[in-house]
Amino acid sequence: MKVAIIGIPESGKTTIFNALTRGNAEVAAYSPTLAPNIGVAKVSDPRLAVLEGIFQPKKTVPAEVSYIDIAGPIKGFGKEGAGGELLNYLTTADALLQVVRVFEDDKVPHPQGSTDPKRDIAALDLELAISDLAIMERRLDKLETSLKAAKATERESYLKEQALLQKIKAELEKDKPIRIQGLTKEELKMLANYQFLTAKPMLVVLNIGEGQISQASQLEGQISAIHPQFAVVALCGKLEMELAQLGDLEAREFREAMGLSKPALDRVIDLSYSLLGLISFFTTVSSELKVWTIPGGTSAPKAAGKIHSDMERGFIRAEVISYSDLANCGNLAEARKRGLLRTEGKSYIIQDGHVVTFLFNV
Repeated sequence: MKVAIIGIPESGKTTIFNALTRGNAEVAAYSPTLAPNIGVAKVSDPRLAVLEGIFQPKKTVPAEVSYIDIAGPIKGFGKEGAGGELLNYLTTADALLQVVRVFEDDKVPHPQGSTDPKRDIAALDLELAISDLAIMERRLDKLETSLKAAKATERESYLKEQALLQKIKAELEKDKPIRIQGLTKEELKMLANYQFLTAKPMLVVLNIGEGQISQASQLEGQISAIHPQFAVVALCGKLEMELAQLGDLEAREFREAMGLSKPALDRVIDLSYSLLGLISFFTTVSSELKVWTIPGGTSAPKAAGKIHSDMERGFIRAEVISYSDLANCGNLAEARKRGLLRTEGKSYIIQDGHVVTFLFNV
């Protein structure tokens, strides 16, 4: 999973990036020369420790999330130069993480002179919409030209694409992002290659101060009420960045003293998985225990293809057992004895927590 971090200047994007990746990227004022910060975070999954006890693997590979901290404002994205280069990072992301400033700090003035999360979210949404509209207008111009010289076999496809773009463009001009336009699966499939920014799932991180921690739930509720399509979490980026540099035990004790529950990374990943409809399954091959992340509703052959395309093409069957069943049995031999290790075919849908062995022939 790849997540791009965006937000207006002075919102604390890099602070949140460091908190999520345990990174040490310099927290500095925006400069046009700043390159994006890129980091990887391991996904914490308590089931791995139990499975390690059962399989005794030589190597364990948890799932990973890539975070890209986009420097500077969104204005100008889609244009040639720096804006166009940064747009490439956004379009390849699975989701956008918008950092919204809620903390007060006289030493770091807000660009607009005051803190207003609702205003800042609306401003950034507008910039994303402008980027999408620019892409649509260019494509509609090309379609108009193509239709004049199109063969009869091509016209239907061009007209269908043109009608869809005109429809979503009209809604977007009414401040209605693509993600809430209620498009059908077929329409979304037609738009997939465009990678429109307002179509991407949005996770909002409200960057609060230490004195606002007790108000976190209230602040989350206020934004969720206005933007129910967003996943919203409030956290103190500065504090979480400092805690991310501590050892696990020391950080946990500090969080307990502060009345905090999960680390920022775990909370953000949980919301990201839920927002994107993702699940995890496990494989044990060649003494390696590995976690794989797939969309919910993925068939066994498609899940095998996540590992290697040959496995999807030559899929024969899958041996599956749920994590809870395997944990209760203690080993595969006992699970097989109890009839809990099942053989499934091509139509089987992989479930979260499944331990899977794929059989294939190429």
